[in-house]
Amino acid sequence: MSASSAFIDEKGGSASEPEYGHDPASGGIFSTDYKRHDDLKEMLDSNKDSLKLEAMKRIVAMIARGKNASDLFPAVVKNVACKNIEVKKLVYVYLVRYAEEQQDLALLSISTFQRGLKDPNQLIRASALRVLSSIRVTIIVPIMMLAIKEAASDMSPYVRKTAAHAIPKLHSLDPEQKDQLIEVIEKLLADKTTLVAGSVVMAFEEVCPDRIDLIHKNYRKLCNLLIDVEEWGQVVIINMLTRYARTQFLNPNINESLLEESSEKAFYASDDEEDEDKKAEAATLAKRKPYVMDPDHRLLLRNTKPLLQSRNAAVVMAVAQLYFHLAPKAEVGIIAKALGMFEPYLKSFYIRSTDPTQIKILKLEVLTNLANETNISTILREFQTYIKSMDKDFVAASIQAIGRCATNIGEVRDTCLNGLVQLLSNRDELVVAESVVVIKKLLQMQPEQHSDIIKHMAKLIDNIQVPMARASILWLIGEYCEHVPKIAPDVLRNMAKTFTNEEDIVKLQIINLAAKLYLTNSKQTKLLTQYVLNLAKYDQNYDIRDRARFIRQLIVPTDKSGALSKYAKKLFLALKPAPVLQSTFKDRDHFQLGSLSHLLNAKAAGYQELPDWPESVPDPSVRNVEVKDSIPDWSKCTSRKDRKEKKTEKPFYSDSEGESGPTESADSESDSGSGSESASASDESGSGSESEESREETESEDEEEDEEKEKKRKKRLDKTKAKKPAEESAERCAIHTSHQINTIAPSGSIKMYELLHRITGEGLAVEYCFSRQPFSPDPNMVAVQIQFTNNTNSETKNLHIEEPRLQSGMRIREFTEIGLQPSGESVTVVMGIDFCDSTQAANFQLCTHTRKFFVSIQPPVGELMTPVFLTENDFKKEQGKLMGMNEISEKLMLGEKCVNEHVIVERVTATANLSRVPCGSEKECRFAGKTVSSGCLVLVTVPTKEGGAAQLTVNCEKMLIGTLLVKDIMQALSQ
Repeated sequence: MSASSAFIDEKGGSASEPEYGHDPASGGIFSTDYKRHDDLKEMLDSNKDSLKLEAMKRIVAMIARGKNASDLFPAVVKNVACKNIEVKKLVYVYLVRYAEEQQDLALLSISTFQRGLKDPNQLIRASALRVLSSIRVTIIVPIMMLAIKEAASDMSPYVRKTAAHAIPKLHSLDPEQKDQLIEVIEKLLADKTTLVAGSVVMAFEEVCPDRIDLIHKNYRKLCNLLIDVEEWGQVVIINMLTRYARTQFLNPNINESLLEESSEKAFYASDDEEDEDKKAEAATLAKRKPYVMDPDHRLLLRNTKPLLQSRNAAVVMAVAQLYFHLAPKAEVGIIAKALGMFEPYLKSFYIRSTDPTQIKILKLEVLTNLANETNISTILREFQTYIKSMDKDFVAASIQAIGRCATNIGEVRDTCLNGLVQLLSNRDELVVAESVVVIKKLLQMQPEQHSDIIKHMAKLIDNIQVPMARASILWLIGEYCEHVPKIAPDVLRNMAKTFTNEEDIVKLQIINLAAKLYLTNSKQTKLLTQYVLNLAKYDQNYDIRDRARFIRQLIVPTDKSGALSKYAKKLFLALKPAPVLQSTFKDRDHFQLGSLSHLLNAKAAGYQELPDWPESVPDPSVRNVEVKDSIPDWSKCTSRKDRKEKKTEKPFYSDSEGESGPTESADSESDSGSGSESASASDESGSGSESEESREETESEDEEEDEEKEKKRKKRLDKTKAKKPAEESAERCAIHTSHQINTIAPSGSIKMYELLHRITGEGLAVEYCFSRQPFSPDPNMVAVQIQFTNNTNSETKNLHIEEPRLQSGMRIREFTEIGLQPSGESVTVVMGIDFCDSTQAANFQLCTHTRKFFVSIQPPVGELMTPVFLTENDFKKEQGKLMGMNEISEKLMLGEKCVNEHVIVERVTATANLSRVPCGSEKECRFAGKTVSSGCLVLVTVPTKEGGAAQLTVNCEKMLIGTLLVKDIMQALSQ
């Protein structure tokens, strides 16, 4: 009986009545929040923990869906003292969300939160501190400070991490506590746990970013721990170390910058002065010692370089900006190459309709910079299609890009001008306005050569209704009226007729045009100018009236005219410098690369200036640390025997332990459920440093192996005493296994992935693999073989799947429930998943009779396929149908171990479930397969020898599948 049905029985209702608290997203059209929340309040007031747990799950689900559950605060906060650990965890999750909104009610429970700080469970201690720091009332600042200090000395790294998160909250509430908080930050900076490092550096950046003296002693430790810190912490630490390095190390390019400066000749310098300057510079260079990089500077560059392989874009960007600002010019090439090398891949930068606006503008910038005489026609045709986009900012950027191309490449200037003139008849005001602005800039460069365009624009003024465009055309005609002496007066005559009906911006430009024509051609336009000025004199807009009076006094000579009227022609017809059409990304180097200020090209709130390099060498000894054991006393054990004795004080799977609790394990192995191999990241990085946590993990594994041997010895003794029950359980296990589909014994060629770690699973370890066998119930599903291993001392019951959370179109076929799994036994089952030809993860709950675990299976792209057997002629025929957009090619660099065809075939088939196709050529291997879900054909051609034209080619109707497959195969063959 479920908890909800028990509650119904307890209330005397029937199961058919609506359950208002069951689903907050579908409570019925006519049900009220009052009834639904009243139901939950009664469940929270119940004496049964199961009802309280069910109510808290529903409340947390409401919050996750964005529903307001703040009116339940009094009912929830009463359960903070509940003895049930699961209920207490969810209560703290709720309180963290609403403590800041319900300050008064939260203050009433302050004593309960303080008791939670002493709870034996690390999760409760951390949650209590998180709730306490969320109460934004100055009266409890002393309590918060005491709690943070105690948490900073907690034996659990998870609690110490939470203490670091609470520091900025307290500082923003009461800045006067800064000195005490700095002491806590200094203490936490000395922590050697990777879980704490990122959080305390973030607190340092928020509270005291100028106290670099706190970093000196911890600099080398942070560099060495960097590879093992979580991704968010890596970004924070790298940015902080970038600023630190700019204050503590010399500029590695200082000699090059001096040489560049000395090679530039002063514009106004005489020859004698130049000779003297050269002698002085030569003396300066002679005195300067050759640059030798500080070992700590090199340590930072060396330890961050492997992070360029990170899957997190923010980490890669952080390392890139670090190298850009700190590395010698010779080493910057690992993060950026010359733009010209991308010219053969021009089409890769074509804009897609799904790209965000910022990405579109960046691609547009790259295309503009790559434009030259050979490819300009292709690029201009591409730009022409972009102008039809619905994204207005992107359209404006496209028109500006056309203008830049016309400026940089003189051969296409006329073509660009003609194209822009045609845009003046566009209905979109933004397109017309941007076109006029760009045309105006281009005409200012060579106005005498483009009088025809000015005449054409004059003819268009009757058809163009956009006020900004009309005003811009009038400015152009007035500015270059001497080049169109016959047309300009006629334009003024037509505009004078419609003066009273024009917009204000157009009226102002009509007055300017009249003034310029009066000064250059007064014989034809004197009366017309006076007419326009008289009309403007009585206009409703005072700006227009003032402009008319000012111009009349300036250009029409009278007895009262001042000296300024003599210079009227110079004022109105002065030569304007031709504008420079340049990139919007120019002159951004004064902001730190990758920062928000760099993106916006304006200083954002909270931006910290990147310090200048020091002139002299700072003292490197400040980073020296005395060699001593600084590990806290609570983590010391003199021998393995002592560690075992300490470990037996509490149950092995208790999450009240600090270092070995499931929280830290789950944090450090968060990617294990997705089937990815995050544990190998540090091995691939090439870093020689080994963290303390990994050493402790190895030791704990040795201890666990000893315990396993002891368990097996006891099990053999138990079997002799109770042979019959053991035989019955083994028989049940064998019967269940026989009902599964195509289970196979894992071999070296089939890769096993961890689905549930035995610590996280409280003794239940789960692994899975892609068996590459057909899933007979549904051929469109991928067969996933799952192996359950019961490492506990008791039986595991009712293993099954619940609540699959799948992307649109994905399907899952669950395995038959495992009724009973004896202790120490392993059971293998097969389930089917339709991934819809996507590498998106399939998320679901793995349930036993007591617990539920959230897990996910994410397939490599190669496991979404099944082999197809083709002849050589069939392969060529099908490949011919999949050309153009369906073909992805990349230049292949074979690794040192790919010495022969056998190794290449082995690695390709291990990466993707493909079959080999016969091939008459010795220079390449061919493979074929089709996607399991949709049956799309996948053809792969792999060169067996490197050469100038050695291209790895994948032909596939689904471009994403082909792109991912190329990436995986290239990675497999490059090793």
